[in-house]
Amino acid sequence: MAVYLVRRLMQALLVVLAMSMIVFVGVYAIGDPVEILISPDADQLERERAIRALGLDLPLWQQYLVFLTNALQGDLGRSFVFNEPALKLILQRMPATLELAFGAMFLSILIGLPLGLYAGLRPNSPASKTIMAGSILGFSLPTFWVGLMLIMVFAVQLGWLPSTGRGETCSVLGFIGLQPCNAGLQWSWLTGDGLAHMVMPAVNLALFKISLVIRLTRAGVRETMLMDYVKFARAKGLSASRVTFVHVFKNILIPVVTVVGLELGSTIAFSVVTESVFAWPGMGKLIIDSINVLDRPVIVAYLMIIVLMFITINLVVDLTYSLLDPRVRLESKGT
Repeated sequence: MAVYLVRRLMQALLVVLAMSMIVFVGVYAIGDPVEILISPDADQLERERAIRALGLDLPLWQQYLVFLTNALQGDLGRSFVFNEPALKLILQRMPATLELAFGAMFLSILIGLPLGLYAGLRPNSPASKTIMAGSILGFSLPTFWVGLMLIMVFAVQLGWLPSTGRGETCSVLGFIGLQPCNAGLQWSWLTGDGLAHMVMPAVNLALFKISLVIRLTRAGVRETMLMDYVKFARAKGLSASRVTFVHVFKNILIPVVTVVGLELGSTIAFSVVTESVFAWPGMGKLIIDSINVLDRPVIVAYLMIIVLMFITINLVVDLTYSLLDPRVRLESKGT
């Protein structure tokens, strides 16, 4: 297992290096931030001074080497617009995006697994057919439209939930009384007002994931129920609940863990629409604002953090494989 972990870490480093080059070249080959940041009335001398100050006078390969050298020291560049470290800006917005993504994935597991399990065990029942029809709607409805409908119904007409913003926040240490609530990383799920603001964005982001988990779980159950070891367990006289939760449910967890892990990364990366609709102050809104003004350091830093998140999630998923399926450990030892 240790050899497998070391091999995966080496592969991850190579992927990060390759992606850093692709991201840097791709972002720096598009547009000219000087045209946006500098006044059109500025003379040529002022423009050249700004180009030198931003480090844009160097060749592209040299800019990349400077970026790579600084990145190894934890410096992903300085924002052209805010004149602050890009990593600091992203880390300030990261808790908002993470709690929204984890909230959406929690809802997808909490709702999707039992519904998919029921639909798989009783595929011909009216409730099962209703569940599968609802999953089709979850795949089909556009996220921005669902978000607007949620705001119109629950915020405008019923007035049950706030429509935009993040609400009141509090830090973890502040929550347990070790420091003030305005210190450290801020989380909205620690307060009632924050949870109220979080409900609609999390539900909106979770709809597609719930449908995916339902269909994946149902397919896994239908396939597993035909296996010989399930038939043998029934022949031994085991109860239906034991057959379901010990022999069936455990064996369908591997594909579910895979999809949930990969979807967590995509949820973090592509929560831009939901954050825009609900004015949620996360990383997605920051990257949209940065793209509009061609704030290259923030764009590159954001993309690199997303790459690191995907790699970390994939590694965690692979390690979870070994806990759920002993065959994975045996294969890793054999190689």
